Amino acid sequence: MGRVMVLGSLNVDLVTRVERHPQPGETLLGEGLLQLAGGKGANQAVAAAAAGAEVLMVGCVGSDAGGAAYVKRLRDRGIDVSRVRVVESGASGHAIVAVDERGENTIIVVPGANDLLDDTEIDAVDLLGPGDVLLLQLEVPLPVVCAAARRASHRGARVIVNTAPYAALPHDVVALADPVVANEHEMVALAESGTEPGSLLVTFGANGASWDGVSVPAHAVAAVDVLDTTGAGDAFCGALAAALASGADREAALDRALAAGAAAVRHSGAQRDPEL
Repeated sequence: MGRVMVLGSLNVDLVTRVERHPQPGETLLGEGLLQLAGGKGANQAVAAAAAGAEVLMVGCVGSDAGGAAYVKRLRDRGIDVSRVRVVESGASGHAIVAVDERGENTIIVVPGANDLLDDTEIDAVDLLGPGDVLLLQLEVPLPVVCAAARRASHRGARVIVNTAPYAALPHDVVALADPVVANEHEMVALAESGTEPGSLLVTFGANGASWDGVSVPAHAVAAVDVLDTTGAGDAFCGALAAALASGADREAALDRALAAGAAAVRHSGAQRDPEL
């Protein structure tokens, strides 16, 4: 059974609820303000660990209370945090999240320490080998993502690239990912970029997913049970990586990922019990 290394972001999410999202120039009142654990990288690491994988988190936090609390939170969940670097000169990443009454969200990310990943984090990839999985997203510097993907592939590890938030990647990085995971909007942007994935897994929310053209329906969730869609895609990716690291085939891995995504919308926040 291989390990899952997640190289990516750790964010402190500040979350409020609104009746609806504001129009440009409009001010609305929010209900409550929660400080929650977020960031695509750490969300996916927590999801992979919850799915039973041995997980190593690689990233950066600031030397602030939020960063320290986050590292402890990950450690308490059995995640190896020895490669989470504390950056003395920067604040931890934050995200401002508004969730409407339908559970839909808008998010503004302030990267903070997530922008400071460098060769130190790339070198962590040397811990990987055949059977292991490197899971990447695009909330950290793209040169680090690309270098890590190439090195992991060279070492025989499987590379999964989640193209969120979307950014254009070099052709060779897109080609080596197995798979590239994209939602509908990211799929269109990827196609328009002219890059061709070696393997493409597209998620369609409540309409399921398609992996290299083979479609699978979603695990149904009643509308009344949808509390918050924040982090559903991250739960999907983390569970997918865990399943593939365990040796599951595509069909089984995709089913586990869809189940994790469906479970994620039933609770508030990007992670279950996410308060910091």
